[in-house]
Order: sequence, then structure tokens, then C-alpha cells
Amino acid sequence: MNKIAGVFDSGVGGLTVVRTLLEHNIFDKIIYFGDTARVPYGNKDKNTIIRYSLEAVEFFENFDIDIIIVACNTVSVFALKQMQKSSKVPVIGVVEAGVDMASKKVISKTSKILTIGTKGTIQSKIYDTKLKLLGFTNTISIATPLFVPIVEQELENTPILQETMNYYFNGLENIEYVILGCTHFPIISKQIATYFDSATTIQSGEAIVETLKKKFKYKKAKNLSKIEFYASDAPAQLKIRAKSWLLEKYF
Repeated sequence: MNKIAGVFDSGVGGLTVVRTLLEHNIFDKIIYFGDTARVPYGNKDKNTIIRYSLEAVEFFENFDIDIIIVACNTVSVFALKQMQKSSKVPVIGVVEAGVDMASKKVISKTSKILTIGTKGTIQSKIYDTKLKLLGFTNTISIATPLFVPIVEQELENTPILQETMNYYFNGLENIEYVILGCTHFPIISKQIATYFDSATTIQSGEAIVETLKKKFKYKKAKNLSKIEFYASDAPAQLKIRAKSWLLEKYF
């Protein structure tokens, strides 16, 4: 089996998924494509998101990959089915993987689960709907779009993040699990967990790895993964961010 993955994101957030893939060394090579020219997707029309996502499928046809990983919640919500129909290789998204991981991690069906993400993801109610279908009865969803620029501007260790969490999370109590419904958010997962007194966070990268291992039977690669970066705009900036977020041994 070829062990080459295409990882698609609307910008740089999907690098957190790549980091987890690298930590587990699942693939021989990863081809990362960020649509940095048209980010963010969270405030765009559904049909526009689908069109952009299908263009990403066409982009990956230039490479000999055996799976596409959609490392963007917004794309996973609105365009995954269309991508799967258009692609010659399997396409998996972070939403299904995240819900599957939540179903295994959350101990009780009555546990208080908070999902945070972009406006598009939260307004779709996809996490709440899927969790309720699995029998979870105590779910809350909040759009937290300001976390994205905070992460991108590397302000996670400043009072700005604390004040933003106070703004979004004011009045929320007894949160036991937090689903990070945006791939930017693992960068601030520790701060979010601490805010809710050591709540358990559920992250896209970890969820994708579990799906790859269980559904697709991927095992650890023999050699250190290689990675190539592509962007629709400012690829040099993408590589700078990748060097900051990923493991140093890959640079």
C-alpha cells in the first residue's frame, strides 16, 4: 500500500492535524495544501465552500496519494460528501472522527459536553445532532471565531486569550469535555482545559489518527515521514508557521 496522504485545510489550522500525524509517523509522506488565498471558509456560502473543496480534490490528483484528510471542520461539514464523490481515493473529515472519538472518551451519556468552533460549523449544529443521535443528552455549542486570529497572531500566552475565554465562556459551569471543532484550537487546548478545571479536550488530530488506525488499518511507517507544503497564496508564510507549529526534526 502506498502511504502518502493529502491533507487539505482552508489555511494553516490543519497543521495541528499534521503534527499529530507526524508524531504517530503513520505516513511515508504528507502533501499539505492550504487554501491561504481564500481563508477563512467559516463565513462563506455553502456552495462556495463546496467549489473550493472540489478544486482541492483536483489539486491532489497531481500526486500519487492514497487518501485525502480534510483537516478543516467547515469543509468537513459542508463539502465532505461532494469531495468523496469526486475523489478517486478515500476522503475522511475531522467531524466524523471527532464524534467517534467523543463517543469513546465521554464516560457518561449525561456528561456535559461543550463544542466550540467557527460560526459556520456551530450554526450547522452537526456536532450536537450527531452526539444526540448517539444518546448524549447534555451538549452545548458556542461559536468562538476570535480564537482563530488569537492563535494565528500567536497571542495564546497573553491576557487577550484569557479575556476572550471569559467573554465566550461566561456562565458556563461543570463542563467536563470540550470538543475542539476547529483545527486552530489545539494550540490553546491547555488553556481551555484549565479554564474549565481540567476538562478533557477532544482534538481533531488525535481523532483522525484513531480513524486511520481502526478503519483503514494504518500502522507506523518504517521511516520518518516526509512532508511537502503547498499554498494558494504566500507559501513562504505557510512554511514559517509550519516550522513554528510542527516538530523541529522535519525542518
